[in-house]
Amino acid sequence: MVGLEAIRDAARRIEGQVLRTPVARSEGLTQAAGVPVLLKLEHQQTTGAFKLRGATNAVARLGDVAGVTTASTGNHGRALAHAARARGMRAVICMSSLVPDNKVRAIRDLGAEARIIGGSQDEAFLEAQRLEADEGFALIPPFDHPDVIAGQGTLGLEIIEQIPEAAAIAVPLSGGGLLAGVAAAAKAMRPDIRIIGISMERGAAMAASLAAGQPVEVRELPTLADSLGGGIGLQNRLTFPMVRDLMDDLILLTEDEIAAGIRHLALEGHVVEGAAAVGAGAVLAGRLRGPGPLVLIVSGANIDPATHADILRAA
Repeated sequence: MVGLEAIRDAARRIEGQVLRTPVARSEGLTQAAGVPVLLKLEHQQTTGAFKLRGATNAVARLGDVAGVTTASTGNHGRALAHAARARGMRAVICMSSLVPDNKVRAIRDLGAEARIIGGSQDEAFLEAQRLEADEGFALIPPFDHPDVIAGQGTLGLEIIEQIPEAAAIAVPLSGGGLLAGVAAAAKAMRPDIRIIGISMERGAAMAASLAAGQPVEVRELPTLADSLGGGIGLQNRLTFPMVRDLMDDLILLTEDEIAAGIRHLALEGHVVEGAAAVGAGAVLAGRLRGPGPLVLIVSGANIDPATHADILRAA
């Protein structure tokens, strides 16, 4: 388990390198939920997603290495590329063919090498492992790593500092790094706070693993919440047990419910990707009602513009 001390250390380590993102009240979602709904606007982070926190913390703790590598559905890769460039390090980001082109381009724009490997996150991860074993790269996984979890946990610290009366936090759930970190921080300071994981019905690996009682492989499927795709790793050491022990509830959304969340947040002035809209989608679908105040983590803005336009037109 990654604890509060490690998360506070991470907060001191990354201070000045990541943004302290704002909080905004959503009147529309408050009306739908029947309790105050507050949005933690992490999509305004420098690289457009919360992943910069964990990547920056992990890179800051590295010694002398040939470079850094990872497997990513896009946002962690972009964050790692940003953190590596800040330290003058080489970065090779391995991704599957399911990663949207806009996320691949953003990684290359930061000077990193983007390698497209196979049709799943697990296949891409094998290439990252090869780079670690054969070429001396530091492999920084997107979630199952103590420094990454601690970095993501700084978001939980901020939420409790900004909204001390929060009764529940809804967290987009994929590999579990964000939920594990946020829950570890929030529950250490507020043991009564509820942590609600939200993912998609199509290929949610953590949900399938929790149901099986152990990490399992799940076929990756195209989804509007593309950054929630990918496996959790059959050798998962940290995020699976932390999510299992710290999460109070789990909600899985249909594609139509995710799209509704994207459209609603756009009406409130927030252009976000599918993963960032799952909290809003759950509220609008009547699946998430409280307790309140309810905090929704709006996790990322990196949606393909054409996809976003199509979703808005389909309303």
